[in-house]
Amino acid sequence: MDIWTKEKRSAVMARIRSKDTKPELLVRRYLYHRGYRYRKNVKGLPGTPDIVLKKHRTVIFIHGCFWHGHEVDGHIPRSNSAFWQKKIERNKQRDERSKEELRRKGWNVITIWECQLKPAVREQTLMEAEYWINHSYLKRFRKKIVKQYDTTKDFPCIAAEHDVEYKKT
Repeated sequence: MDIWTKEKRSAVMARIRSKDTKPELLVRRYLYHRGYRYRKNVKGLPGTPDIVLKKHRTVIFIHGCFWHGHEVDGHIPRSNSAFWQKKIERNKQRDERSKEELRRKGWNVITIWECQLKPAVREQTLMEAEYWINHSYLKRFRKKIVKQYDTTKDFPCIAAEHDVEYKKT
């Protein structure tokens, strides 16, 4: 049994944002100030990722704990719980399908939960996200370099003049 009329409930639900939420703004602001450039809410990719770093071949989803059924922080309302249970389960299945499709297409997927952006753990979460963005980029970059050289031979020395002996002065 709902405590509001159908019209009032509809108005309340209509005000819930699907993009440009406060957690998204926190992550985007951090990434921008750290020098990352991105696109937001790219509809051409499965699941319409919140942030797309094309250069790094990485997408970031920023999930609300309630709407995406976070095991740690999510909860089911007492009223109309069967409806909410089914809805959240469908959301979780849709999220998994989208992430799997993105991985098949060669994208790295990062999921940041709303509860991970609370002030006590925000800095750690954002630094970990940045680590994984860089890690995936460097991993992909290394694969390109290794393909350029025959891996059966010694890897080329990057330091200049590595064979030169220096005279003592």
